[in-house]
Amino acid sequence: MESMLVTPDEVSQLDELPARLPEQGFLWLDIIRNSEGDWPQAVEALTGVSVHERHIKDTRNLSHPSFYDGTQDYEMLIFRGLSPAGQQSDFKTRPAVFLLFDHLLVTIRPEDSVSVAEVKPRLLNKSVRIPRRPAGLMHLLMTIMVDRYLALREPLIQRFDTWRDALLDPKNPFQDWKAILDYTSDLRKLERLCDEQAQALSTWQEETATEFDDHLAVRYRDLEEHIQRVFKFATAQKQEAEALVQLHFSAAAHRTNEIVRVLTVLSAIFLPLTLVAGIFGMNFEYMPELKMHYAYFFALGGMVTLAVVLLVLFKIKRWV
Repeated sequence: MESMLVTPDEVSQLDELPARLPEQGFLWLDIIRNSEGDWPQAVEALTGVSVHERHIKDTRNLSHPSFYDGTQDYEMLIFRGLSPAGQQSDFKTRPAVFLLFDHLLVTIRPEDSVSVAEVKPRLLNKSVRIPRRPAGLMHLLMTIMVDRYLALREPLIQRFDTWRDALLDPKNPFQDWKAILDYTSDLRKLERLCDEQAQALSTWQEETATEFDDHLAVRYRDLEEHIQRVFKFATAQKQEAEALVQLHFSAAAHRTNEIVRVLTVLSAIFLPLTLVAGIFGMNFEYMPELKMHYAYFFALGGMVTLAVVLLVLFKIKRWV
């Protein structure tokens, strides 16, 4: 359990929890999920508020969607972020929990949280604007979480372009259909995730007791816009993937039709030739033309002439 004191002028790492909350600024209590089970007692000692048992249970639920709930004493926001394993075009997410009090922000997150690992040194080095309230720090953490989704766009587009080239390559039939199905399924999950995130943020802003100044309001509007950008990207990619699959099947059907048309034309040309060959191949005792000296050459010439005439006719009708 780590704690940091955030004041308007500086941010300092604390070696141990203070006896009470600061009058100026706020305290950030950072907790690693499932490794520090006594954090509700620490929060109660600082605030005098007992965290609801249902909320404590929600903090342990790894499959909990993005969600907002509030009480008279504190507010809870669950926000799903991308796991480090999900940096390579994969949608593995984990929830991070934010508990907002008047002068206290409690974060309950995975041990390898990327957003917390980025924010802490930036606050200590003053390389980022120091937030004045817990909601400002929560915004900073959420922004990094959402921006990591935005960073997925480039590798996803590259993977999609590779599939597009493979799907439309007639010489190498595409076989990895499960990857396409998994990809569209992940995009639907990403759409649902963005919708849940936007809904949680919107509900919190409608019901929160936090006073928003112009700066904080602009920041949260910008965060919502980033979520919408991820949502629109997921929707567009899903539509393009579905259209690409349809295009592949249309192209495959077109190639099949072309092959069938060529075979049909060849069959139509050789059918009368087969008829002629069949007639001359009948084993009748008396066939006068068989006695002609040049009958063989006449038959071959007639067959070639018939084939040429049919081929010219098909070209005139644009069947070949």
